[in-house]
Amino acid sequence: MRNLLAAIALAAVVAAPAAFAQTRATQQKNLERFEKYAGAPIDEFDFWSLYKYQRVGPEKVVVWSTINDAYLISVAKPCAGLEFARGIGVTSKQRRIVSRKFDYVTFGNGRCQIAEIRPIDYRQMLKDGPDEK
Repeated sequence: MRNLLAAIALAAVVAAPAAFAQTRATQQKNLERFEKYAGAPIDEFDFWSLYKYQRVGPEKVVVWSTINDAYLISVAKPCAGLEFARGIGVTSKQRRIVSRKFDYVTFGNGRCQIAEIRPIDYRQMLKDGPDEK
């Protein structure tokens, strides 16, 4: 019985990533929603830590520096592997500021220079609720 429970638990852990895997179609839909709330490009933003992130395409990721401060980041092409990264980081060479000129999105052994940063009105996005089409 103990071995059966261990096997079920292992199967659940192995299957979990597949259940939450994002397809390109899902990423595209999420990107379109974030773009509705994205402002004009900016050069930099304050960054104390990476609160969370969401991949939204091969060269795009949304990062939250706090619970309500989100940014749509586009990286320079080519950026092989970002789309499939299991975790990311963001460099901050200017101490607590992320800059499109100097910083990178990092993942595994890869890193891609930030090409564009657009702030997202995340509070308004949450207030508006889920995007229904």
